[in-house]
Amino acid sequence: MGGTRLAAAAVVLLVLGVVLLGAGGGNLIAKACPLYCLDVDYMTCESSGDKKLNSACNCCLAPENCTLHLADGRTVQC
Repeated sequence: MGGTRLAAAAVVLLVLGVVLLGAGGGNLIAKACPLYCLDVDYMTCESSGDKKLNSACNCCLAPENCTLHLADGRTVQC
């Protein structure tokens, strides 16, 4: 009888832990980042004005509100 109560208490604690971890883990969603590089000449960001910054391979690796300036003259807004 004591073993049954102990097992039931363990199951209740396990279920409670899963529920609590699931409720708090919503912010742990990973962002998929493609592994390819664009032919980027330079990068500009709103926070740096018109200063030409070292380029990132793609928007996944660049900060938000930055623009990738490609070698062929096109731009990609991140």
